[in-house]
Amino acid sequence: MFTNQEHDLIRQTVRDFAERQIKPKAQELDEKAEFSVELTNAMGEIGLFGMVVQEEYGGQGMDTLSYIIAVEELARIDGSQAATVAAHNSLGIGPIRNFGSVEQKENFLSKLCTGKALWSFGLTEPEAGSDSRASKTTAVLDKNHWLINGSKIFITNANTSITLGCTVQAVTQNDNGKKEFSAILVEQNTEGFTARTMHNKMMWRASNTAELFFDDCSVPQENLLGKRGEGSKIMLNTLDSGRLSIAAMGLGAAQGALELAISHAKMRKQFGKSIASFQGISFKLAEMATQVEAARNLLYKACKLKDMKLPFGKEAAMAKLYCSDVAKFVTDQSVQIHGGYGLMKDYPIERLYRDQRLLQIGEGTSEIQKLVISRYILNEKF
Repeated sequence: MFTNQEHDLIRQTVRDFAERQIKPKAQELDEKAEFSVELTNAMGEIGLFGMVVQEEYGGQGMDTLSYIIAVEELARIDGSQAATVAAHNSLGIGPIRNFGSVEQKENFLSKLCTGKALWSFGLTEPEAGSDSRASKTTAVLDKNHWLINGSKIFITNANTSITLGCTVQAVTQNDNGKKEFSAILVEQNTEGFTARTMHNKMMWRASNTAELFFDDCSVPQENLLGKRGEGSKIMLNTLDSGRLSIAAMGLGAAQGALELAISHAKMRKQFGKSIASFQGISFKLAEMATQVEAARNLLYKACKLKDMKLPFGKEAAMAKLYCSDVAKFVTDQSVQIHGGYGLMKDYPIERLYRDQRLLQIGEGTSEIQKLVISRYILNEKF
């Protein structure tokens, strides 16, 4: 209903790549908590960065669904590599593509569509998560430069050897208790800007997560993204599209967990026959498959609405909420079907089970998605 031959080709291409190049390395990278520049470059070589960016700026000029299918197929094998691609495309490239000046697009986008350079999204702070307007990072205009002070936390792709910079939300004015937020492009080696990798993560251990610190960080005035005072609008608009990426990661993890469960159920024998032949197991598989299919249809519908330039915010929030819940359910059931083997790191379901847990938190918690959805439906006319 939603896909065509081009989408099917993209799915097969990314699936083959993930099976051939990511799968053999995923467990080792996870154990070492090691970000792979090599895999990132390779993902760039097959066109996974800048998929929806116009060709004039170095992108592929594809539709949203093509990109979402690519993220889904990566997440089917490894959440870490999917996270690198999803965060860079949606949160890194997205704001510059959608709100950047011609000069900013020409300066940054062609570099960011290759897989040889990454960009991050600096919104979350220690005391500003779900409440993004609680940001305390400030930017004061001093002659023709912004002086930025503050910090960010849990920022993906922010401290790799190929990171070029970050889009930062900062308070640019606080008059009579009313904050004005602006978005500013901060390049990686700017004096006063420090990125520090966060370690000991439960999930996405082969992706990069960092804290950012700004100490009188001086950025040229022309690095303002969009108009002054529109930072919150830019960042929240970016999250709308980012929810589709997180939903795709949930869908991919669920699909991967389902396939692992089916394979194990056919192979594992108890009482003289495969456990797949027992109704208790086969009914689990049936429910898992049904939820995966429902999640896929909801997500693809949201993508189609976006590609048709129709409102998609409600559907994006629904997809993010539902796909992350399906990932939680299906990976849990898959572990149950694996039994004791599902608790061992030698089995990829153990990693999928850990990786899915962030999906109900990142880019807006499940509770925030319910708030967003309820506001949409309460304002709709029937």
